[in-house]
Amino acid sequence: MIRDDLLGSLPVHTALPALERALDGHGCAVLCAPPGTGKTTLVPLALAGLLGGDGPVRRVVVAEPRRIAARAAARRMAWLLGERAGERVGFTVRGERAVGRATVVEVVTTGVLLQRLQRDPELAGVDAVILDECHERHLDADTVAAFLLDVRAALRPGLRLVAASATTDAAGWARLLGDAPVVTARDVSHPVEVVWAPPGSPVRPPHGMRVDPALLTHVASVVRRALAERDGDLLCFLPGVGEIGRVAGQLGELGAEVLQVHGRAPAAVQDAVLAGSPDSSGSPARRRIVLATAVAESSLTVPGVRIVVDAGLAREPRTDHARGLSALTTVRVSQAGAAQRAGRAGREAPGTVYRCWSEAEDTRLTRFPSPEIKVADLTAFALQAACWGDPSAAGLALLDPPPAGALAAARSVLSAIGAVDGAGRPTGRGVRMSRLGLHPRLARALLDGAAEVGARRAAEVVALLSEEPPREYGDDLAAAWRTARRGGDGYAARWRQEVRRLTSAAGGEGPGPAPGTRRDSGAATEPAHGSGAGTVSRSGAGPGSGPGSGTGPGSGTGPGAGSGMVSGAGSGPVSGAGSGTGSGPGVGSDDVAAGLVTALAFPERVARARGEGAFLMASGTGAELGQGSGLRSAEWLAVAVADRPAHSASARVRLAAVIDEDTAGIAAGHLRVAGEEVRWEDGDVVARRVERLGAVELAVRPLKRPDPGLVRTALLDGLARHGLGLLRWTRDAHGLRERLAFLHRELGEPWPDVSDAALLSRTEEWLEPELSRARRRSDLERIDAGQALRRVLPWATGDAARLDELAPERIEVPSGSRIRVEYGGPQPVLAVKLQELFGLGETPAVAGVPVLVHLLSPAGRPAAVTADLASFWRDGYRAVRAELRGRYPRHPWPEDPSAAVATRRTNNRR
Repeated sequence: MIRDDLLGSLPVHTALPALERALDGHGCAVLCAPPGTGKTTLVPLALAGLLGGDGPVRRVVVAEPRRIAARAAARRMAWLLGERAGERVGFTVRGERAVGRATVVEVVTTGVLLQRLQRDPELAGVDAVILDECHERHLDADTVAAFLLDVRAALRPGLRLVAASATTDAAGWARLLGDAPVVTARDVSHPVEVVWAPPGSPVRPPHGMRVDPALLTHVASVVRRALAERDGDLLCFLPGVGEIGRVAGQLGELGAEVLQVHGRAPAAVQDAVLAGSPDSSGSPARRRIVLATAVAESSLTVPGVRIVVDAGLAREPRTDHARGLSALTTVRVSQAGAAQRAGRAGREAPGTVYRCWSEAEDTRLTRFPSPEIKVADLTAFALQAACWGDPSAAGLALLDPPPAGALAAARSVLSAIGAVDGAGRPTGRGVRMSRLGLHPRLARALLDGAAEVGARRAAEVVALLSEEPPREYGDDLAAAWRTARRGGDGYAARWRQEVRRLTSAAGGEGPGPAPGTRRDSGAATEPAHGSGAGTVSRSGAGPGSGPGSGTGPGSGTGPGAGSGMVSGAGSGPVSGAGSGTGSGPGVGSDDVAAGLVTALAFPERVARARGEGAFLMASGTGAELGQGSGLRSAEWLAVAVADRPAHSASARVRLAAVIDEDTAGIAAGHLRVAGEEVRWEDGDVVARRVERLGAVELAVRPLKRPDPGLVRTALLDGLARHGLGLLRWTRDAHGLRERLAFLHRELGEPWPDVSDAALLSRTEEWLEPELSRARRRSDLERIDAGQALRRVLPWATGDAARLDELAPERIEVPSGSRIRVEYGGPQPVLAVKLQELFGLGETPAVAGVPVLVHLLSPAGRPAAVTADLASFWRDGYRAVRAELRGRYPRHPWPEDPSAAVATRRTNNRR
């Protein structure tokens, strides 16, 4: 029986006529409906025509970002119709499907919808698609929207499309949907009081996955305070599973029921939270504390919740393309996210949100979360775009374009694993990989690993890689595999379900469904509805050549998300693994199988030990194991999960498998290179023949006859690092360089720039052929720099002949001496004994620039400095004469030096 009383009370009911008019007139609409108004449950039923009336029954697909939301929405709608999920309302998520012949409203995850679009671009039989919670800007949701707009433009102009959220960028989505109308439902949610509850003392900001324990202790204290001050159940938002566990450990003495909700929680636990307790009156005996990640931001109402405690943190994917590492990172929640969280407290009655930050900090929060397309690994997205027929993604209608560098890195990975050809079009292998519902790296590991170790074992390892095991399983992948096999926890149950799906997808014989489970549990790879005969008008793949959903771990944030650049990988199965590797066991060993499959997924992360728990990955990134790790004695590892702590040059290994050199070579054979390496190292030329696996050296031998061109390049590198001081610079050579620098500064062209940078850029002009004959540093030290430098003089213009005229090396003074001019300073300097300048009335000049005269005593010590000799003879000489003639009586000290005869001798010798 339809619960008309409840359906009619949902506030979004008043917006339905406007929404119908918008869709009738435009075909697309943006629906802004505050939390609690019923947009997720009432709108699909209304559009499908299931609420009565004379309108036609339409088939509606609702796309949710998370499995928990998809299941809950379908069950809530079915309950409102007086039915069970699987009748007129059903759902399809990864690993579970409840859909029947009568189903007209189907709730799916965005990843499942992506896969369905690739198999059947027309979405035959579907009349409308609702993209729920589009404000979260997940990559799958953005991609689904772009594909659907393509379908509307090329195949199904009558397909209705609704973008719905409570806090979305309505203007942006309206533009994307072709200036679609924006329909706003009135907000009749109950008031939510905001209580600012910042920590009493400063806490360290989050970095990487780390959250200051002091903040978690503060959050636990705020939970206790809120329970004491307010009635009702409490929902606390924390960034991740680890933080939930730590806060839960500090709440054990409260006597309340503490529930933990996150993506890894068993479906039964998630459903129980949304179902509420039998008594939702809020009495102390029945009070619940729900500790949740962002999965609870946009799910249905959590019954009984009147209080929200928000830690103010969220997790977003980040990709380090330079190191080939992807991981989640902890960030401040956005204003939109904080509003969604606060709204959970006012869904059923007035509520309160305790925000664990200050009101001043709140104004500095970003408006919306970072679009995943801007920060995540794009390998899965690139395969989806290629299979859709747009390898560059340039023709896709996206709110934000993919970053060019990240997309290029993704396409390099796809090319390396044989998923796309040189033009970026999907290969047959790529199409098969795209249908596995895995990140392309893991798809490669499953397909190639199945050929080597069998489909079942390859599937078991890939299932471990697709969702990182709990930390308590340890960092040894093979040991974690054994733990999962015998485990009875929620992770092990999900792992076994995924193993069944992947074993079947890889073409192997799985164990079949567990007792009591449905035969269609592998729902993420179900065939699409309809014939799939339609085609999108683009170059490239046609129907059925689409990527997998990419929604599971490994699609951009988990262990499968690495984006290190790899190149040249073969597209067929790995060869040579069947005979065993090195001195270890053959591929019949689980340990070897774990290592091989992991290395196939992440070939650039095979790593060789370099002592004290430190490793070097083939990508060139250092990696370190924890102090207590049992892997520290391994010579080689295949790193499955690693992150890089803030301010650390090395990655931290979270999960890895032991391998040997042969296995590393098999999996990462495309990274193996051998050749001559000649470079400047430790102050000299080093020439050797090196065999490498990426950045890891395998074998090194000295090179007796290195290539002269490589030697020359190494020598130039040495000169660039250490400067031209590696050459032999005599005093005359230094003097010539200073004279040329002076002329370049004062006269400019054609006199050359002789700085280090300028000379190093013109070595062909002045340092050949000496450089071509050099083989090592000692040869550089024998090159006469002065003789070589003369080659840069302006011989072609004839100005070189004027060098001694414009910048003479020496100047003849009245005594007959030829005195060296120093050009190294800002002004040429002539240092000469005072008596040798008697009779000289004007200061000498070079290139029109007066020299700075350093007048010396008879002993050669500075007595005076002047740039105006006439003024010095007139005004300064008397003081110098009075000071020096008593000290040097044998030298002439005439009264009038301008009229005296210059001399180099003493009076006695005259």
